Amino acid sequence: MKTKKASKQRRTRRSKRSKLLQLPTQTHKTRRVIEEGVSPLVEKYWFQRYDLFSRYDEGIKMDEQGWYSVTPEQIAIKQAKRCENATVVIDCFAGVGGNAIQFASLCYHVVAIEIDPLKVNMAINNARIYGVEDYIDFIVGDFFQLAPSLKGDIVFLSPPWGGPSYRRVKKFTLDLLEPKDGYAIFQAAQEITPNIIMFLPRNVDLLQVEELCWLSSPPLEFEIEENYVQGNLKGVTVYFGGAAASQCGPS
Repeated sequence: MKTKKASKQRRTRRSKRSKLLQLPTQTHKTRRVIEEGVSPLVEKYWFQRYDLFSRYDEGIKMDEQGWYSVTPEQIAIKQAKRCENATVVIDCFAGVGGNAIQFASLCYHVVAIEIDPLKVNMAINNARIYGVEDYIDFIVGDFFQLAPSLKGDIVFLSPPWGGPSYRRVKKFTLDLLEPKDGYAIFQAAQEITPNIIMFLPRNVDLLQVEELCWLSSPPLEFEIEENYVQGNLKGVTVYFGGAAASQCGPS
């Protein structure tokens, strides 16, 4: 009995010592979160910052919406690689530049549209860090107003999902996308090219996604890809038209 009791006491002491050793690291991380002005809403994304931008420590800038909206870097790289033959890529909701940077890294010419001028300034800063600013034309404007005058080989759509609360919806329907529903967004993109890539929430209604194909005549080919980071499902990428066959080159 004495041996068991002594063993239990040693385990308790080791456990307390372990917690004490972890405390300085946790305190340091909390202090950095505060210093960088990260709000409680997006604190969890700060701990994933290197998944969002591997070069985060070199001066990457994001606003609150950018933290939870930017496409994780490895997913953005995979999406960009699907367009090896494209010359011009139009990023319709560019945000802080995560996808535009990866398209530009493969030497595509990118037209990056974003309605918020503050986000555009952040995206320009971030593109400079990755050394690709010369491959991107940043435009402050409304995609729906600009769409009729745009020309490109592929359109990339990653419209706002409505914030982190999208995860609480059992099935995310296309009408929850912003600033317009998914059908309207898709139809605007179709006026430019049938080669479309769309990044959507992991819980999106896939039957509705399939309905998008029928907005064209004949219906577009499509391919659905689940996107994981560190083993966690982060979203779904849907490739339409030539993008589904990895042939989204100049038309």
